Amino acid sequence: MDYDVVIVGAGPAGLAAAIRLKQLDEAISVVVVEKGAEVGAHILSGAVIDPSGLDALLPDWREDEARPLTTEVSEDIFYFLTEPNGIRLPNFGMPKLMNNHGNFVGSLGLVTKYLAARAEALGVEIYPGFAAAELLFDENGAVLGIATGDMGIARNGEVTDRFTRGMELRGRYTLLGEGARGSLSKIAIRKFGLDAGREPQKYGIGLKEIWQVKPEKFHKGRVQHSFGWPLDGGTGGGSFLYHFDDNLVTVGFVVHLNYTNPTLSPFDEFQRFKTHPMIRDLFDGAKRLSYGSRAITEGGWQSVPKLTFPGGALIGCAAGFVNVPRIKGSHNAIVSGMLAAEKLAPALAAGRSHDEVVEIETSWRDSAIGADLKPVRNVKPLWSKYGTLLGIGLGGIDMWLNQLFGWSPFGTLKHGKPDHATLKPLSEVKPIVYPKPDGKISFDKLSSVFLSSTNHEEDQPAHLKLTDPSIPIEKNLPLYGEPARLYCPAGVYEVVYKDAEAKTDPRFVINAQNCVHCKTCDIKDPAQNITWTVPEGGGGPGYANM
Repeated sequence: MDYDVVIVGAGPAGLAAAIRLKQLDEAISVVVVEKGAEVGAHILSGAVIDPSGLDALLPDWREDEARPLTTEVSEDIFYFLTEPNGIRLPNFGMPKLMNNHGNFVGSLGLVTKYLAARAEALGVEIYPGFAAAELLFDENGAVLGIATGDMGIARNGEVTDRFTRGMELRGRYTLLGEGARGSLSKIAIRKFGLDAGREPQKYGIGLKEIWQVKPEKFHKGRVQHSFGWPLDGGTGGGSFLYHFDDNLVTVGFVVHLNYTNPTLSPFDEFQRFKTHPMIRDLFDGAKRLSYGSRAITEGGWQSVPKLTFPGGALIGCAAGFVNVPRIKGSHNAIVSGMLAAEKLAPALAAGRSHDEVVEIETSWRDSAIGADLKPVRNVKPLWSKYGTLLGIGLGGIDMWLNQLFGWSPFGTLKHGKPDHATLKPLSEVKPIVYPKPDGKISFDKLSSVFLSSTNHEEDQPAHLKLTDPSIPIEKNLPLYGEPARLYCPAGVYEVVYKDAEAKTDPRFVINAQNCVHCKTCDIKDPAQNITWTVPEGGGGPGYANM
């Protein structure tokens, strides 16, 4: 099937690009493919949403009865937590960009559903349940489009009676809006050397639950952030608590994936956070409704790869437009989709095809995206180098200087090692021992995955590929204790022993059915031995308004 523009991923970037293309020229043919069973099924974000992107794309959205965001931020709270206590930080000391007033608390999944409806009304074709599994190239190496994955291949590789051949969707241009660590984006970055001369991309893992709390504990529009406990001073991350709609509270936790202790479990740090004396009371008598997890791009200004390549471009979190201190990226994703569309439309009108639309790359740093990311470019490297207290303090000073004078004494700092290279051997760390979950405030991974509505067709080849199947047991286990069993937030990876007590004959087991598509394994595996690929379309989590 042939189109003018093929877009991979029905997230805010991909849908914004589709809408903007149709706004510019309704004759442009656009298709969006989405691996989730429906639009929004794989979308997970905090989410306090900066509406500037929506305002630019759809100026009438606030008057629309179907608008996806209705809870405006009413209160900003910042805490530094110690194990028994916490200190509230004064709001006046925070740089202006950290102020959330004017932003909305809500569901990014609902935002994408709204954008999809607006896109379809303009004539955009959207195909949920189809996973883009392959990039197509012409004889000169330019991208021609994508192919969706075959369905109905058994685990042993044989064709079953439900076999359906994948489709080739060819476009004059292809936009990759897969989100953080997208599988096709990785291929494009590697093939075209898009990361040459850029700092390594950095990541965090974000974990999130939605709870329904007692009315007397609910404060509509309250936004609360913290850093400190339960993470140690050398490990980056923090929490968020957002009150929205009717007695709903989003609680989440982010761990920066450059942590060094291989016995750290981001999931268990999240569960432990909820037991803090200043946090726990909110969840007494409350009901946990949903759970999910997703990797977050954190490299920012200095880690964004070259966006364009022959035949297409990266947009949204596939490029890495998250503002780390603000914990926001959807506004930049929307703007990046719009920017790409605004450069593709004249190229299409001029009869161009499968070439490199370099105007996308050369314009983003001077756009609203660049204006958002440049002032905070040193926050992440300062935090990583100097630890939580000193690093955040220096980062705050740097943000103030950028805000007031447009200048930083640090210039533009480097990030250093990629996240997979930061782990220390077991022999150099103190193992972390986590308390057992109580089933009321804290929970185990499997009961949490159940709430994510994750499901995959069981009789299919595992979509988590090991380059060398011997590495997990022969290398990662003795050196690091096989960290995949801990950094995975869904219990996908296990080390199973023939004799558990004696720990003999260990085997590495991949429970691909549990995968919530967070991509953490692809990022953090110290041997870079795990490659995340797409399973059959429609598989994975079924997030309800996350």
